[in-house]
Amino acid sequence: MTYDGSASTRKQGDPVGKHQWPQAAIISAVGCFTPPALLTNRDLEQMVGTTAEWIWERTGICRRHIADPAMATSDLAVEAARSTLHSRGISAEELGAIVTCTVTPDMSFPATTTIVQEALGARRTLGFDLSAACCGFVYGLAAAVPLVTGGYCGKVLVIGADTMSRFVNYRDRSTCILFGDGAGGVLIEQSDAGDGLGFIDCITEIDGSGDKAAFLPAGGSRLPTSAETVANGQHFIHLHGQAVFKYAVNSLAEVTRRLLQRNGLRPSDLHLWVAHQANRRIICAAAERLGLRPEQVMINVERYGNTTNATIPLALQDAITDRRLRKGDLVILAAVGAGYTAGASLWRWAY
Repeated sequence: MTYDGSASTRKQGDPVGKHQWPQAAIISAVGCFTPPALLTNRDLEQMVGTTAEWIWERTGICRRHIADPAMATSDLAVEAARSTLHSRGISAEELGAIVTCTVTPDMSFPATTTIVQEALGARRTLGFDLSAACCGFVYGLAAAVPLVTGGYCGKVLVIGADTMSRFVNYRDRSTCILFGDGAGGVLIEQSDAGDGLGFIDCITEIDGSGDKAAFLPAGGSRLPTSAETVANGQHFIHLHGQAVFKYAVNSLAEVTRRLLQRNGLRPSDLHLWVAHQANRRIICAAAERLGLRPEQVMINVERYGNTTNATIPLALQDAITDRRLRKGDLVILAAVGAGYTAGASLWRWAY
C-alpha cells in the first residue's frame, strides 16, 4: 500500500514548488538532543567479540550516544522539542499539534506525546504517537503536512526520539554495534509567501513481507512479557542483516527515484539527499544507484549510530551547521524501516 502525498492536489509535470494547498507548509526550525554518555567502537571491543576496525568497515559508525538509565524516550523528546522551539523563538503555547515518532515509547499507554506536551506546557494541542520503525519520522512529516496545509494547525512539532539501547543485546555483535539514543524535531508551519519554498511532495508505503526481518518479539499482545520471554532474550532486537540491507538499498533508491520522476526532476537537481542513517554502506550503495555525487549525500552516522526516528533530524541539524543546506535548496528526506516501511519527502528548504 502506498500513500501519495500529493495525488489529490498535484499532477505529474506540475512545476516544482507550485503548491496546490490552501497554505504552504515549510520547515522553519530544527532542534536536537543527544545524551552525553558515549559508547565508542573501542568500548565495544571490551564487551563483545569484535574490533573497532571491523565495526567501522561494516557500518561506518565510530560512536553512539547512550541514555542514562533514569532517562526515558520522553526526556530526550522534550529536550529536542525545547531546542526546536528555541531555534524558532516561540513558546510551546503556539503549537497546534505535536507528533512523536518512536518505537521505544515510555510505556504502552498513555502516548509518549502526552508526557512531552505536559513537560512543554503546550495547551489545547492535538497530539499523538506514530510508529513506523526507522521510517517513522518521514511518516510523521506526511501526517503533519496536511494539518498545516489544510489550515487545521498553524504550527506542528514533529519529533523523532528513541532509546534503542534499552533493547540491544550487548552480547550480539550483529545488533549492538548499530544503535544509539537520540532525539530531534522539526517545526512545520504555514507560509503564504508564495515563494515556492516548503513541502512539495511525498511518497510513503508499507510492505508487510518484512515483518520478521527486524523485530522485537515479546512485550506486545501476541507474546506478552513473562519470566520465560525475559529468560529467552525475546525483549532484544532481532535483525536479519542481509535481508534488511538488500531491502534498504533497493527501497531507498527506488522511492527517491519515483519521487523525483513524478516531479519532473533528475537526481542531479537535488542539492541534498538526507537518508535514514542506519549504515554508511547502505547509504552509499543507494546513492550510487541514484547517481548522486558525494556532495549531494548527507552522512553523519559515524557520530551517532542508528538512532532510529532521530537520524534524519540529527542529519538535518548537522547539515545546517556545516552549511550544506541553505534557503532555496532542493532536499529529499528518505527512510526505510522494519516491517517493511519506506518513504521519501521532497522539500525546498525555507531558511
